[in-house]
Amino acid sequence: MAEKRDYSIGEVYQGGYSTLDPKKNEYFTGYNATAGSIGLTTNPQATFKLSSDFSTKLSSGVKHMELALVSPKFFDNTPKQELKEVTRLAKLTGSEVSVHAPVMDSAGMSRDGWSESYREMAETKITDYIDRSHEVNPTGNTTVVFHTSDGIPASTWETLGNENEKRKAKKLLVIDRESGRGIIPLEKETLYYPDLAELKEETISKLNSGTLKPEQITPQHYKKTNLAEGTTFSPERRLQSQNRTQWDNEMKKILFEAEAAEKTLRMVNPIFREKYALLRSKNLDPSTLSSSEMEEIKKVHFAAEHIEEASLHLKNSFSKAYKLFKEDGNQEAMNELTRLSDSYKNNLGINDPKSLRSFDPQIQSNAITNFVDTLSGIIPTQFVSLEEFATEKSSQTFGNAAFNAYDKLGDKTPIIAIENPPATEFALSTGEDLRNLVVASRKQFAKRLVSEKGIGKKEADKIAEKHIGATWDVGHINMLRAQGFNEKDIIKESEKIAPYLKHVHLSDNFGLEHTELPMGMGNVPMKEIMEKLGQKGFEAKKIAEAGEWWQIMQKPPIVESFEGLGSPIYTDGVGPFWNQTAGFQQGYMGGYGQMLPTTHFTQLYGAGFSSVSLPKELGGRVGGGAGGRMGGGRE
Repeated sequence: MAEKRDYSIGEVYQGGYSTLDPKKNEYFTGYNATAGSIGLTTNPQATFKLSSDFSTKLSSGVKHMELALVSPKFFDNTPKQELKEVTRLAKLTGSEVSVHAPVMDSAGMSRDGWSESYREMAETKITDYIDRSHEVNPTGNTTVVFHTSDGIPASTWETLGNENEKRKAKKLLVIDRESGRGIIPLEKETLYYPDLAELKEETISKLNSGTLKPEQITPQHYKKTNLAEGTTFSPERRLQSQNRTQWDNEMKKILFEAEAAEKTLRMVNPIFREKYALLRSKNLDPSTLSSSEMEEIKKVHFAAEHIEEASLHLKNSFSKAYKLFKEDGNQEAMNELTRLSDSYKNNLGINDPKSLRSFDPQIQSNAITNFVDTLSGIIPTQFVSLEEFATEKSSQTFGNAAFNAYDKLGDKTPIIAIENPPATEFALSTGEDLRNLVVASRKQFAKRLVSEKGIGKKEADKIAEKHIGATWDVGHINMLRAQGFNEKDIIKESEKIAPYLKHVHLSDNFGLEHTELPMGMGNVPMKEIMEKLGQKGFEAKKIAEAGEWWQIMQKPPIVESFEGLGSPIYTDGVGPFWNQTAGFQQGYMGGYGQMLPTTHFTQLYGAGFSSVSLPKELGGRVGGGAGGRMGGGRE
């Protein structure tokens, strides 16, 4: 008795297509994209042969091409004649061209940390890349893709947050925003302190928002703590502590010098402080003083040196605080510092040129101590997350580069489409990060349009919105899976960037490594992502970036992309679709291929519907030799 096999005829023959069931093929992502909206990239190493590679890719039938000039060296090695030839070919074939500019850091980071000179250098390069990309389409708005960052490490997240809740970090990378150096990793930590008192969550929120001052905290603002359980400090809480500790240390430096002066002054008769002040103001002739008086005055001078050091620390700390609050746009804190400054000058008697108060170390010490008592409670944010810092600096770069281009090219300025890099590998890789950078870059661009071109704010915002947007790489965001996030989280991140979308990059992977396969070969939730991207996602050009496919298969992934995205074969949009071709042609995804003996099953018995594969009785042809003895029959 024959062994029973667990298979169906559908596993051998997939069947013909049906417009009523356009979802055949296990590689189909569930999202249907028109063939005209899908494009390819050129070989990133084809510089002197760029136009030849461009022409070869066009011959596959795509109507959109992206010049993959992802290396600064390769971009500079691309002759201007090659870009002109690309322009000619695009015009001849009616195709559209976008440019993937070199992957580089836009914030101004280097191995030594951040510097403004590095940021300005990045701005110069990006402006040049935009200018050269304009040559590809001098009469239109070329889309130019830039990564948000390159080489900047990323924080890792416990939750990604939403409109009602901020995301929470698993490991938060922070940086000293004043110096741009000293990246510090902060992770969750449980501490066991004998005198530990943990603030309530609402207390922390009020402190962060400024509705509660540190000096207003009472015992009711603390939780009841259990020493055995300890207190867990989140990375965000540790960042707050980092800023407070840094500020407290600066205040201690000032007070240390003031207290050293006080210790010396307590051993000196006040009359010699007055004589010291008279000497400093040149109202006393030193020759009239005895040697014993001069010895006492030297002690006062020694105390004054400590006061001078305390004053120097105070000025530096005050300047830092004012600068940071100004960068944050915190006008309330700036006003408070201004009032404190006025009070300090009055206490020193600076506004009264006849007064000796500013020469008296004791009065100076008292003024400094009172100043620090208030200043210690006005805590600036010196340490911030690396994402926040990079967003601030990169937005200056992109906003200024857009302004530079617009000042030269006007309405023909290329579109800057900022792309999310591979998640977990580089900073600014989530939907929230990309959204924040696009918004900040538009704001910087519009600000300069208003201040330097005299354009109204409403019109400036409109121009900025047109020329700065986002490129969403579906494969890059899928790498959040490596941090433990699931499909729903990835879809939500896509929803965050939808209003700012200009361009889409397509590549599939399994979320753990930065690989690039044609869509449908990994676990990127393409259908759900595109649904969240909405109309802008539908209208955007979708560029297939299948780097691993190029390397392994040595051919364009165009057919595979059409199959994975269910593109209609005919231009009228009616089926069959490319994902249904498994039933009548055997491509890479087409099933088992030619597995049956050709002569018997194809020519004699018929396994297809062409004249060469039908049986002879149904009009098929059975080939024979050229009239030889064993040549076989004829029709």
